[in-house]
Amino acid sequence: MTDAQERSDDDPFAEILYSVSDRVATIVLDKPERRNSLSFRMRREIITALRSAERDDDVSVVLIKANGPSFSAGYDLSTAPRKQTDDAPDHDAKYYRDDGNYPEQWVAADEFNGWTDQWARSCVRDWMNVWNLLKPVVAMVHGHCLAGGTELMSLCDIVFAAEDAQIGYPPTRGMTTPDIPFFPWKMTMAQAKYLQLTGNSVTGAEAARIGWIAKAFPAAELEAETMRELRAISSIAPALLAANKHSVNQAYEIQGMRTHFDQSWSWHALSGSLRPGARTFAEKIREGGLRHALDWRDGPFRAEGFR
Repeated sequence: MTDAQERSDDDPFAEILYSVSDRVATIVLDKPERRNSLSFRMRREIITALRSAERDDDVSVVLIKANGPSFSAGYDLSTAPRKQTDDAPDHDAKYYRDDGNYPEQWVAADEFNGWTDQWARSCVRDWMNVWNLLKPVVAMVHGHCLAGGTELMSLCDIVFAAEDAQIGYPPTRGMTTPDIPFFPWKMTMAQAKYLQLTGNSVTGAEAARIGWIAKAFPAAELEAETMRELRAISSIAPALLAANKHSVNQAYEIQGMRTHFDQSWSWHALSGSLRPGARTFAEKIREGGLRHALDWRDGPFRAEGFR
């Protein structure tokens, strides 16, 4: 985005920018050269910034936005523990790091490393920080918002997007179920099944029409319209905002949302390890690189005019 702040020499963060002004704490995803792919470091920094905003009495609302052409292309898999690619059965596969340094709260013990799907558990654990935060979190989405980016976006309390943004979860076409199964909780059953089964993307305008996000604006107006909304929201007492946020949250938790999220790792593990063909995407990468694998996964949909 054109008006994002620049990094100062004493910035404590490496992959995000953080600032507070007019009762709004702003978190900027700041790896534009990698389409703001969500590394474990960026995820930790986002959580640190969220907690800082929560305890700051000068903050009423938190905004998450991004530098560069896209909000987020998804998780940065290059920073994650790698899955063994030897001849071990899928159910015995382990995740490992050459340096032995696992992400925070990653259970690397042999008894739990593979079958408990520490990757999916980490995604739920991270983004539930947004859900649990006492202050409302608003996402401002532009460009592409895909896979893990949609998980972060969908756990935010309010989302504003550019009308031409591209939002979707294409990994469900050939890799796994979502790490966080947010679709049934963000839209109707008809739309949830359609988007999760197909992996198709929708525009920001379409996402607003189906209720996935709150509002969509022309791209050139997104920043100004979002700030207009935030100026109004930030005038409300933080305690009242917290009460209203968690009153709504409680309704979804009574319906079972948290239980659904907490068990999502089992479907992620089954679809990513035990189903027939679970390794095909990885095999395509080894055969011809990532572009070859994406062509295998997305080609049939592109041929029919879907995103």
